[in-house]
Amino acid sequence: MRWGDPAFSEVLLGGYLAMLTALWTAFLAGVGAWHRKHALPDAPSSPLPALSICIPARDEAANIARCVRAALASDHPDFEVIVVDDCSTDGTPEKAILAGGADPRLRVVVGLPPAAGWAGKPWACARAAAEARGKHLLFIDADVTLDASAARRAAAVVLSRHLGLLSLFGTWELASFWERVVIPVIGWFVRGATDLDAVNAPGRKEAFANGQFMLVDRAAYDAIGGHAAVRAEVLDDVRFAQSLKQRGWSLGLYAAPWAFRVRLYRSLAEIFHGYTKNFYEGMGRRPHLALGAFLFLAVSSFVPYVLFAVAIFRPDTVLTGMTAAWPWQLWMAIICGLPVAFRFRLDRADGRSGAMAWSHPLGNAVLGAVLVGSVFRVRTRWKGRAFHDGRAV
Repeated sequence: MRWGDPAFSEVLLGGYLAMLTALWTAFLAGVGAWHRKHALPDAPSSPLPALSICIPARDEAANIARCVRAALASDHPDFEVIVVDDCSTDGTPEKAILAGGADPRLRVVVGLPPAAGWAGKPWACARAAAEARGKHLLFIDADVTLDASAARRAAAVVLSRHLGLLSLFGTWELASFWERVVIPVIGWFVRGATDLDAVNAPGRKEAFANGQFMLVDRAAYDAIGGHAAVRAEVLDDVRFAQSLKQRGWSLGLYAAPWAFRVRLYRSLAEIFHGYTKNFYEGMGRRPHLALGAFLFLAVSSFVPYVLFAVAIFRPDTVLTGMTAAWPWQLWMAIICGLPVAFRFRLDRADGRSGAMAWSHPLGNAVLGAVLVGSVFRVRTRWKGRAFHDGRAV
């Protein structure tokens, strides 16, 4: 066989299609196994130390009331809620106070501009920690809605497993069309690329945390100097986990879709801007990882659809000399359906209907654009503050 022979074309095309079939079949089979393997474990009941729920908030008037009310509804036996207003201009602190009513467990701290060299979120988190009395610190984002049992169950795991940090993957609250199309694709790309077994293994260097929910032992927090260790980082949650693990503290990272809901972004522009600010930073700004991720997307998610379209409308260009075109066209159609079936299983596992599974190829196209945009986005602004190469300026 040589280049140009029909037999060679059949072997080459068949090998590529067989690889894609095996890849997507494995992904499909792995959805249920991933959730079962990485679910937040149960922990024995025991007396829990005081907990401080720390909420940094900048221009979160649309979210903060619901966040505060859910936090105050926690069934942890001994907790407080501290909201640090990060110089908001939209009435965020007033809405937080109204949401808490006269509940003495809520404190709203008036914001101050970040000190020199600090990004806004680490600065607000550090201020919350300075106000906190708890031996456990639970940092959540202002767009997070906690389940009533989440703080208690997470604290029990931290205590029983002697963790320095426990972080959780919750579930997304998706309203607009583009939220439903894109956010599960990008979110699951990040989750799938994270080796949770390595993160949870004390002897491994891998570290990761989801800043939407980070429960930290106070002793571990103080041992690394708190958020001062990540003061300038736009990707403060991951860098915080790395700092803890480098100091010998154990991490826990688990899936708990019941534990909280989060409304990340509301439009395609917000999605693109929000993810490009730190997507490449999450890869350690390593070009070979970005190139590898893009090639993976291209080979597994872009090329099959192009190939199928060409095979249907211009079969002479890719199926020349084949004994019959229809078996190849059918195989390509099946392969194009596998990513959609994969997305359906992901959505169902997350508690969604699966009605948006058809949009998975479109979501992957946006993911590719986010990846490329993040690589070339050296300077960025987020909520009015500037970053260069992932650091505050």
